[in-house]
This record gives sequence, C-alpha cells and structure tokens, in this order.
Amino acid sequence: MPSARSGRSAPEIVVVGAINVDFVVAAPRLPGPGETVVGPDLRRYGGGKGANAAVAAARAGAVTRLIGAVGADDTGTAALAELRADGVLVDGVAELDSVATGAALIVVDPAGENQIAVGAGANAAVHADSVRTALREALPSAGCVLVSTEIPGEAVAAAVETAATAGVPCVLNPAPVQPVLADLLRHGPVLTPNVTEVAELAALLGAAPRDGGVTAAAETVLAASGAPVVVTMGGEGALVLLPGEPPQHVPPHPATVRDTTGAGDTFNGVLATRLAAGEPLTTAVQAASVAAAISVGEVGARAGMPQAAEIERAVIG
Repeated sequence: MPSARSGRSAPEIVVVGAINVDFVVAAPRLPGPGETVVGPDLRRYGGGKGANAAVAAARAGAVTRLIGAVGADDTGTAALAELRADGVLVDGVAELDSVATGAALIVVDPAGENQIAVGAGANAAVHADSVRTALREALPSAGCVLVSTEIPGEAVAAAVETAATAGVPCVLNPAPVQPVLADLLRHGPVLTPNVTEVAELAALLGAAPRDGGVTAAAETVLAASGAPVVVTMGGEGALVLLPGEPPQHVPPHPATVRDTTGAGDTFNGVLATRLAAGEPLTTAVQAASVAAAISVGEVGARAGMPQAAEIERAVIG
C-alpha cells in the first residue's frame, strides 16, 4: 500500500490496547465530589486508548492492526464496524461471550477539559497468550508496536516482551501507570507519559519527591530504562529526553480546543506511525504534536483525528 506522504510503502504498526464505547455529556462545568451537573444531551463515540490510537494511525497513513477484545454484544459489533470503516484491521480482536464491551463515561466542559470513568468490560479479559499469538503473526511486517495499559498487566508485559524479542521498536503509553511497568523498562520501550504519569512512574521507581518537576521525573525514568522518554504536556507541548542528550522542548501547535478526549491517543498513534516510517524521534514527536492539536477541535475522541494530508499541511505550514 503506497504512503500518502511519500509514495513509498505505507508503514505498518500493531496496536495492543483497550476498545471502549464512549458516552459523552457536554456540561457547563465538571462536577465536584457529590455534585450533579446537567448537559443538554448524551452522545456515543468509539473510544478506548488502543482503538483510538489505531484509528489515528490508520488516518495518518499506517497499515494498522489492532489486538484487544470486545464483548460478543451489539456494542462490540458496532465498535468493530466503526474501526473497519476507518481502515483498522481487527482480526486480532477477540469477541468474548458473557462479558460486556468496555465503556467510558465522560463529562466535557466548555474549555474542553474532561473527567472520565471507565468500565473495563472485555478489556479486563485480554489474555497474555492471545496477545503473544496475534503479535507473532503480525510482527514480521511491522515497523512499530504501540502498547497502552487499559488492559491487564500480564497482557501489557506480553506485548512489550514479544516486540523486544522480535527486535521491533515499541512505544509504551503508560496510561494508567501499572506496577508491571517497572520491570518492563529493561526492554527499552519509548515511553510516552503525560505530566501526571511521568511523576507516578518516577515514584514507582522509588524516586523521592524533589525539585525539578516534570524534567526531574522524566530523567529518573530515562535512567531506569535507558530509552527515550516523551512527556506530553497538553497546551505546553512535549518534552523529549534521549540518552546522553539534554532535554528538548517541542512547542505546542496552535489549537482551538473543544474536547481534549483522545488527544493523547492521537499523539501516540501518529508517533508510532512516523517511527515505523523511519523518522527520527524528535521529528516524529513534532508531527504527533501537530496531529494532537488538530484533534482537539472536535467533540469526541476520534471526530477531530486528522488524515495524513492534513497533518502534512500543518507540519509544513
């Protein structure tokens, strides 16, 4: 399949992660503890960090395979149909009896900030052996594996370890931070935490709180993994740490913010796509930051995810 950017063969990636259905209420403000807020309606969107990142990668020009699980229910059937419509290959997604498809309940305020609660459903039943089997079939042609952590720790470990054994680059999005991650850093995945997650990772590694904030936390993680760390910082851009080099700040791309849901997933999907295409990390981060900025202009995790041509125009412009 030719690449929309270069005419060369499209990069191929494998995404391992969660598949959800998002139920979104646009409210006048985010609720406080015990508070009820009322929005005008309820909207349904495709979601889950794995599925969202897979859609972002497919739109960015990658041949994208997704490994995960849904329930054998109408919601799961619809979720897979939506993914196929975006060009995501879903042969690696299990359809499980007697378990519901994962769901997220999301409240979004007028500034685009959100609160999210997730019912894991089938995502909690993603099995490590199934991940290994599906990955081994996909890895011979893959340029990158992207793993997110809304699935069991054993499945996350299976994905990272299988990619490492095959010598395929791995991007690990630690959202949420799980205890298993401390052991997986030895495999050298590219880590993509946000500001909160990088602090949690540093704490998981036993780092005492100290001055220096995000950079200090990222340096702690870098020292443990010996592999790049990319901290996403929302409207402040991204911080890139490479072994033996000073931290680099990638400035934010201008954005009109309507909903930040899925921005991190967009970033990771595009980052993995660009890395699979052979781009240097910092160049890939710049493109991923642009794509994430574009994505927040629409309500819903996937509605604003850009196509490859739109990303390229914004990067050049």
